[in-house]
Amino acid sequence: MTGPLSVEDPLLRPVPFLSSVMQVEPQWIDYNGHLNMAYYNVMFDRAIDELWFKLGIGPAYMRERHGSTFTAECHVRYLREIHQGDPVQIAIIVIAADEKRLHTFEEMRHASEGWLSATSENMTIHIDMRARKVAPFPPDIRARIQAVADAHAAIPRPDGLGRKVGMPTRTA
Repeated sequence: MTGPLSVEDPLLRPVPFLSSVMQVEPQWIDYNGHLNMAYYNVMFDRAIDELWFKLGIGPAYMRERHGSTFTAECHVRYLREIHQGDPVQIAIIVIAADEKRLHTFEEMRHASEGWLSATSENMTIHIDMRARKVAPFPPDIRARIQAVADAHAAIPRPDGLGRKVGMPTRTA
């Protein structure tokens, strides 16, 4: 899965990548009766793994070409509670990419009702697993990623992109 993407490939449409629909598992519910914050990241990570597979940077890439990705930074916003058994689908936009990094934005939505539960903005780095250091993507992978980033450039930028953690400022 490392050749160039065909013009018909769904990844090249100016729409977010959509993950499979996932279910919130019972063991992920905390004492507040909703999805524990750690498991939002599990679900976001599972969705990213689906996109990475389509891009050719999944488990086979690591085994055969000794490259992988690590998350360097992540900012999650929890906007609405999600509960046990709720169906969840995650939309992913490739915001930007360069020779060593991928900037993505993910939206977790209730799969049947459509409301937004959480977002995750991430900076992912490419790793040479033999050296365990940041390294450029191979040219074929870089071209696949850039093609998706270019297609996603036509998507309106999502609300919350570039947010930072901080106390609200008071106005006099």
